[in-house]
Amino acid sequence: MGKIIGITGGIASGKSTVTNFLRQKGFEVVDADAVVHQLQKPGGRLYQILVEHFGEKILLENGELNRPLLASLIFNSFDEREWSKQTQGKIICQELGSLREKLAQTEALFFMDIPLLFEQDYASWFDETWLVYVNRDVQLERLMRRDQISKEAAESRLNSQWPLERKISLASHSLDNNGNQEQLIAQVVQLLDEMCL
Repeated sequence: MGKIIGITGGIASGKSTVTNFLRQKGFEVVDADAVVHQLQKPGGRLYQILVEHFGEKILLENGELNRPLLASLIFNSFDEREWSKQTQGKIICQELGSLREKLAQTEALFFMDIPLLFEQDYASWFDETWLVYVNRDVQLERLMRRDQISKEAAESRLNSQWPLERKISLASHSLDNNGNQEQLIAQVVQLLDEMCL
């Protein structure tokens, strides 16, 4: 069985910079968010569950989910976050688990990018976990700029995840992304070198 590394970090912390680099280097990277998007497309396992729960107000004219509306409905309510964690979380876990098993048969080393890796108890799946982190002020600014949202909305989303300080103590390795992309990539290269690839 191959070595499996879990990658995580807060919203807008720079995980995609790391995963894009790993893909360029030829590694398989499972993107949990992309898996969720597939499951939430019309006909996907989560689509009907979400429409039944929230009603047709979460649909766009073309029948696709209105993702910003869905995100705000879930992020802004503790009860909805809990419902989502239980209901969506179970199906997402099954889907990620089957992908993990499949890749473990063919890859000597592969990665899984899971934003809520620690919050949703995925840590035991991995030989190592890498956390991409930034200071909260930097994270807040990047999130507001990336998603074109207000400071209040950005803070609400950040508050729905564990603080990065808590995750640092749980991760095998922490990648500091308070600098530039080159500095972040240099840390990834060093970790890959340490694995003697």
